[in-house]
Amino acid sequence: MAKIKIAVVGVGNCAASLVQGIEYYRSGNNGQKNQKEHLGLMNYDLGGYLPEDIEIVAAFDIDKRKVGERFDAAINAKPNCVLPLYTHIPKSKFNVEMGPVLDGFSEHMKEYPSDRTFIIANKKPANVEKILKDSGAEIVLNYLPVGSQNATEFYAEACLKTGVSFINCMPVFIVSNPNWAKRFEEKRIPVIGDDIKAQVGATIVHRTLAKLFTDRGVTIDRTYQLNTGGNTDFLNMLNRSRLISKKISKTAAVQSQFATPLEEDNIHIGPSDYVPWQNDNKVCYLRMEGRGFAGFPFNLELRLSVEDSPNSAGCAIDAIRCCKLARDRKIGGSLISISAYTMKHPPKQIPDTEARELVKKFIQGTCPR
Repeated sequence: MAKIKIAVVGVGNCAASLVQGIEYYRSGNNGQKNQKEHLGLMNYDLGGYLPEDIEIVAAFDIDKRKVGERFDAAINAKPNCVLPLYTHIPKSKFNVEMGPVLDGFSEHMKEYPSDRTFIIANKKPANVEKILKDSGAEIVLNYLPVGSQNATEFYAEACLKTGVSFINCMPVFIVSNPNWAKRFEEKRIPVIGDDIKAQVGATIVHRTLAKLFTDRGVTIDRTYQLNTGGNTDFLNMLNRSRLISKKISKTAAVQSQFATPLEEDNIHIGPSDYVPWQNDNKVCYLRMEGRGFAGFPFNLELRLSVEDSPNSAGCAIDAIRCCKLARDRKIGGSLISISAYTMKHPPKQIPDTEARELVKKFIQGTCPR
């Protein structure tokens, strides 16, 4: 199969985890393949494409410790703090380019030590459209910080102008916005989004429990999800004004599992606080209160601890390959099945088990999207 050439917007922890993961599975060719090929993957072979078929050919960032540096070096630069999952990363053939800053940086982050936050590079933004064309990128993977509305729309426009697909891993509503989706469909460009789920994270666990209780006849009266972490994502989200779309996305993902959505005062889902020493570790606290048989009270409390960035890479690696399949098949517009399976705010909310079956059918070619 041909390589899947992608460009990454935001050379942070998520990008670093994805690159390490690709190389980890590639290294399975040395005789350990049977041990590695299915470890931590929903699909090793997806329509003929393997994880190692993904090739990153361009990257954009705004931090001076990354801009102008070789990509393989940039993924290890501060403020990245991802665990070293696999360190044998080959030298990249390209350097990280300067992207437009726009609203991709929150001013409050200047108050924190430089090893915890961005240091904006004093460089002129690169010509994104030219780089996408010259690099041969087929897909842009958007890892911009939460709240980057204008910056996300800038890269979405660049994709429309160059015919490149857009996988939107953060909560700005592009793929789930009918106006944006229509523009991509008119140009026959497949897109996936919005706001990536973790492989097994706070949202997917919360959704699964909500569906379980509903299916088992338990009425949920109220619930909360509180999250803490120590990476730049959590630091960025201390600016509550940047969280509007994030809270909408996470709340809608859980509400969609109830037959009747909870009243606004009875559901709270969203980031809670930034704890520097947690680094890329995310801790989630869930509480669900409800009533079971004959109205007897039912309460659940759960604590989940995960490495945040590798958790998202487990979904991104499938989204990328499904997007490539759509390009091969000349399918344009929002990809409904893989968006529902891997994203919190897809164009159409579908229960996860059903979405998984639709993805299987999409891979086989029996489900159009």
